[in-house]
Amino acid sequence: MIVGAGLLMTPAATVAPGGISLLSGLFTATSALSVTGLVVLDTGQDFTFFGQLVILILIQAGGLGVILLTTLLALVIAGRAGLKLRQSVASETKSSDIGGVMPMVLRITALTLSTEFVVAVLLYLRLRFFYGEANGEAVWSAIFHAVSAFNNAGFGLNRDNLMAYVADPFITGPIALSVILGGLGYPVLIELFRKYRFPLTWSMTTRAVVVVTPILLISGTIFIGAIEWNNPGTLGPLDWWGKIQAAAFQSTITRTAGFNTIDIGQMHPATWFGMDILMFIGGGPAGTAGGVKITTFVVLAAMTWTEISGGRAVNLFGRRVSRSVHRQATTVIVLGLGLIVVSTMAIMLDAQELGFDRILFEVVSAFGTVGLSTGITAQLPPFSQAVLIVTMIFGRLGPVTVASALALRNRPIRYELPKERPLIG
Repeated sequence: MIVGAGLLMTPAATVAPGGISLLSGLFTATSALSVTGLVVLDTGQDFTFFGQLVILILIQAGGLGVILLTTLLALVIAGRAGLKLRQSVASETKSSDIGGVMPMVLRITALTLSTEFVVAVLLYLRLRFFYGEANGEAVWSAIFHAVSAFNNAGFGLNRDNLMAYVADPFITGPIALSVILGGLGYPVLIELFRKYRFPLTWSMTTRAVVVVTPILLISGTIFIGAIEWNNPGTLGPLDWWGKIQAAAFQSTITRTAGFNTIDIGQMHPATWFGMDILMFIGGGPAGTAGGVKITTFVVLAAMTWTEISGGRAVNLFGRRVSRSVHRQATTVIVLGLGLIVVSTMAIMLDAQELGFDRILFEVVSAFGTVGLSTGITAQLPPFSQAVLIVTMIFGRLGPVTVASALALRNRPIRYELPKERPLIG
């Protein structure tokens, strides 16, 4: 992040002479490395090709993960990786098989690069032969948006992001599909690739992600479409098919990436709040998506239903969920909400005039590493931008990861206190 910020601050990285400020460099580098997509400068207009290349490298590094990249380099240079490095990769990818880490790293890398290549080719053909863009411009735009899409970053080179392509399924379609694939999570993608013909053998994680993802996509499409249908600033000017297409694209993007084909700042506040919920949930675990993750949301929902229905154990897809997972899910939700509350309050004290609903949207977008904005990011004072930087870092690392790093794990229990049941509710 520091190296990226330093490179972005050099005069060679920006169009305007003299470079950019330290805060702008840190904000942009953090947003790229955390695959968020919030910007205080126009990526396409304010940065040179070199600056855009630095941002793209940071996005790819953030999407694959620094540990995965380190392991890949170790494989390429030395032909092997040490036990500690393999353990780190197993932890980052949520893999329980340390011995199979190296093949997994290669599969993840191959999957990432091949998906990005296919999407880039599709985008290039459309931009070059339909929109008539110059060959070099079309190539770079296609590569940049393909990498940004699969890594769920949401960085774009156009001033209005993807609003110019709101009614073009040949642009929005590949990008949306790439965002969905990247947001499923690497373990889920690999398991689907290996066991797609045997769904009964899928793990609980894969089943949860595969079942809940389309539910969230469809419900988000209906929600956004219903509220924004006649809004003259968003879906109103489009025909009925364009409205459905734009609502579906925005629903797809909201949980993971920061692209937009309609003006987020013109949306109804109720739509913002609904999108806050989708951004908070996020995508699949151990991937490029942010948020608390679908599996956390599913476990919490199952816990709630079990408590309401009077069940004795939390069951999902024919399996019992471990009690330790109950605690982890609750911790992730509580810490995530706590971070959002603290960050929102801090920015409210610094920039109250921007409004609570817009500030909350910005904070949730940063926590969920989504990158959608109502247009206030660049207007925020320096302190508020610093708060968003911290929020993006915590959002990418994950609340439990940060808490675990600050606390002692596996401390021996020398005694137990007597039980007591406090009144709840």
